[in-house]
Amino acid sequence: MHFVIILLVSVSLALGRAAAADSRPNVIVILADDLGYGDPGCYNPQSKIPTPHIDRLAAEGIRFTDAHTPSAVCTPTRYGLMTGRYAWRTWLKSGVLDGFDPPLIEADRVTLASFLKAQGFATACIGKWHLGMTWTGDDGKPVAYRGNPTSGFRLGSDVDFTRPIGGGPRDRGFDLFFGIAASLDMSPYSFIEDRRSLEPPRLAAPESKTLFLNQAAGVRSEGFTLEGVLPALKQRAQDFIRSRAGKAEPFLLYFPLSSPHLPIVPNRDWVGKSAAGLYGDFVAETDGVVGDILRALDAAKLRDNTLVIFTSDNGGLWHRWEAEEADDVAGYKPTSRGNYTGERAHQSNAALRGTKADIHEGGHRVPFIVRWPGRVRAGGTSAALVELNDVFATVAEITRVPLPSGVAGDSFSFLPEITGSKPATPVRTFAVHHSLTGVFALREGPWKFVPARGSGGFSLPRTVSAKAGEPIGQLYHLGDDPGETRNVWMQHPRVVKRMGEKLAAVQMATQTR
Repeated sequence: MHFVIILLVSVSLALGRAAAADSRPNVIVILADDLGYGDPGCYNPQSKIPTPHIDRLAAEGIRFTDAHTPSAVCTPTRYGLMTGRYAWRTWLKSGVLDGFDPPLIEADRVTLASFLKAQGFATACIGKWHLGMTWTGDDGKPVAYRGNPTSGFRLGSDVDFTRPIGGGPRDRGFDLFFGIAASLDMSPYSFIEDRRSLEPPRLAAPESKTLFLNQAAGVRSEGFTLEGVLPALKQRAQDFIRSRAGKAEPFLLYFPLSSPHLPIVPNRDWVGKSAAGLYGDFVAETDGVVGDILRALDAAKLRDNTLVIFTSDNGGLWHRWEAEEADDVAGYKPTSRGNYTGERAHQSNAALRGTKADIHEGGHRVPFIVRWPGRVRAGGTSAALVELNDVFATVAEITRVPLPSGVAGDSFSFLPEITGSKPATPVRTFAVHHSLTGVFALREGPWKFVPARGSGGFSLPRTVSAKAGEPIGQLYHLGDDPGETRNVWMQHPRVVKRMGEKLAAVQMATQTR
């Protein structure tokens, strides 16, 4: 069936290419890693981190205040961004992949990259992939999924790094790839170019369990350093942008950063640049990379015809809400994950409850900024409900090529929001959120419904067993209670029933659009 869909996509793209060619912008998606809602100054006036370039994007574009990742962790969010589809519809029901797990994106699945490539776009992925690849073991067989996500990350010492790597960006619609297989705290510690390890990782990398590193044991390349990753990615992205100057065909640059995810490794020139310790310095360096990309666009004279999207793959790690009592509906107070600044002034997720991995807002509400000169009103804000899944449908609408049935089924275009031609009703009327451990939530209007208790992620309590007469789930009215401090499950049984039925219907559907 997927083969038929791809064939139909190719035909429709060919028919629409000529009509759309004159107005198609370049597309750059910059995906920060673990950047919190409260890290950029344009989202949090109390931020202790200088983010002038992210703030510049917001001043020159539109800033969304109710944007969400489809998951509160890395891998499933990236799947949603690339396919316009919720990752829990695949075999990955919880957790994330490691650096040696097989591809999560199906071989015949249409991706944002393959969709645009069929229209004549040049496509590049530079950065952290974390969607699985097909590695070959020393036994000549493909490395299999490791199974239980709690079993730890693999070393990779039994992998044949001389073999080509399948199932990665080059096999999912990208013309070129340079980057790392997964997060920078998991093996292999090595750069990949297209389908090959740039320098086979044959050296042992020991485990390092500290506040800022938390690095799993594995293998690394001889010249590979943690501090060198972000500058290398930036250089390759700048080179790609320069190579597109003067070219007639548009391009897609997917730029998933390795920062500010653990390990916290700001380069020397950035240490001390923030008032939020090393984490803040790493965010400042991340902002500097954004600035360098914007300058490269300016130098190549590509600024005016480039749509830039800046966002994060989930909420920040360095902010946690601890319950004052055992019950998860008791009072909450903000605390930082560690006293890494010498003070507790900066909160990565601002006033949102929870942290990365949680079903709470701090786990999945993220910065989301869109700049498109001449088309997006500068300095605008939008309270529209959007998800990262929606990038696919939005870009498709911009290219004026309809999405065939079965492609990006969980994606809704937010183009009317950024151009000002708003429809009478919101394009996205609901959103589904998902935690590290597989806890769901449904957002509909001001209501947020969670059919379980606890965070479902890192924050305490992770799970709560309801006693007799207590709510078995969580219901919040975010309009009145954006901090999710009052569980009103028992007071609104009709809302609970309606939203429970809605969530079940979405889960059962093969697609929602």
